[in-house]
Amino acid sequence: MTNLPAVLDRIDGTSITLRGIILFALGACTTLAMPPTAWWLILWLSLPLFIIFLRTARNWKEAIVFGWLFGFGFFSFGYAWMVNAFFVDRQTYAALAIPAIGGLAAGFALYIGLCALALQVIFPARKNKTPRIQAWDMISSIVFFSSMWAIIEWFRGWFLTGLPWNTIGSTWSNVTPVLQAASLFGVFGLSLLTVLAAASPAILSRCSDRSLAFKAIAIFHLPLLAATIWGESRLELSADEFVENIMLRLVQPSIAQEDKWRPALREQHLADQVALSIESAQAVTHVLWAETAAPFALDRHPQIVSFLARGVPRKGYLLTGAPRFEGRGYSQRAFNSLYAISEEGVIEATYDKSRLVPFGEYMPLKSLIPIPSLTSGTGWKEGMGVQTINLPGLPSFSPLICYEVIFPGAVTMPDKRPEWLFNLTNDAWFGLSNGPYQHLSSAQLRAVEEGLPLVRVANTGISAVFDPYGRVIAHLPLGQSGYIDSRLPASLGPTMFSRLGHGPFLLISLLLAGTVFFISKKS
Repeated sequence: MTNLPAVLDRIDGTSITLRGIILFALGACTTLAMPPTAWWLILWLSLPLFIIFLRTARNWKEAIVFGWLFGFGFFSFGYAWMVNAFFVDRQTYAALAIPAIGGLAAGFALYIGLCALALQVIFPARKNKTPRIQAWDMISSIVFFSSMWAIIEWFRGWFLTGLPWNTIGSTWSNVTPVLQAASLFGVFGLSLLTVLAAASPAILSRCSDRSLAFKAIAIFHLPLLAATIWGESRLELSADEFVENIMLRLVQPSIAQEDKWRPALREQHLADQVALSIESAQAVTHVLWAETAAPFALDRHPQIVSFLARGVPRKGYLLTGAPRFEGRGYSQRAFNSLYAISEEGVIEATYDKSRLVPFGEYMPLKSLIPIPSLTSGTGWKEGMGVQTINLPGLPSFSPLICYEVIFPGAVTMPDKRPEWLFNLTNDAWFGLSNGPYQHLSSAQLRAVEEGLPLVRVANTGISAVFDPYGRVIAHLPLGQSGYIDSRLPASLGPTMFSRLGHGPFLLISLLLAGTVFFISKKS
């Protein structure tokens, strides 16, 4: 039988180059755990092997390189769907696709390099020690690594504007009982539970006592198992409740991005969406369109607002994305906005997107980038922040335009809790790739975290309605044109996460890391 505790020694004998190639491949394979595949079992292979490789690092520099290589594989393949956006205007941007995605992946890989560095500095591998000490070193390394991974996911979710995309917790998008833990600790807490369990088989590489190793592995799985059992119980006790007298129509026109802003087609696009809005719509009370579904500044085109009013149900509203402008000439400011339009053709409310996509909707450090094709546009301006919109006859809601839905704990006003979340987006930029599925899973997690139903309308899909448990009530597939009518699920009371935010998760992570550090220093 293979001597598993000798695995580390065998890896030690391979070349650095070969280890680097394997680490990159492990990172790339880990993306299979992300939607749409969501093969969560792959984590039970890639993460233990990653830790085993990290324990062969001879110094902190090697540890950073090993972590960075794994991260480069993970983010290169995890962000590969972004390439599609560069080919919408291929003559201008296609040549930048690979350098841009490669640079982004290389930068984000530093986060995992930082995780590897912390592990190496705090828990340097101790060779030529007793089997008991070597086993404890691996056990404590797994606990510390899991805590650091989750903390660094949280850190990259806000540092330098943040990009909390493809968190490990999102691997459970198809397993709603497990997702319920996000209502307690958020997606980063769910990542902690997942990494702790998935990485635990690495114990076998340094523990010659099989009985001890399997007991430790079982213990590391207990928190995730307990969360799953609790989640299943939570779902069984839940009731399918809906808001009375509300029927939403989600319109998904599936307009290709290269056609969306063409002057000759814009009016026809509006007419097509109005037609979808009124088709067999006797029971519909409110119509919802996607981000920039109306490709005109509605505040400056009253005749277009009057036309759109044809698609508004009696005593209801049309909620649509469209540009909005303030000022004139050189002082003019453009916003990516939501409009609420009544049946009389009156704009009853607006919301301006406040979290903008770096390099997509605005150019950071614009004066330092010597590429005119990237910096010639003025870009969108930031809005005032998250809002709760109240309209007569419609439960209060928090509008989240596209990218804004991916930020845990930042989708509602702290003092004005809404009754539902409305995510309007345009994922046409990303074609029929993994991107829209991963974006959808972020929206699903926000519903569970906040205990609020979430309605998502996407130009090309995936449009969907989630209840506050993250269950799909209705959806339209990616790339399909049409509409869906759905009742609005009722909201739950505030969840633990909506009350306390990331505090409990951070406290648990720091306590775990600190405890194993303290014990290891005593051993």
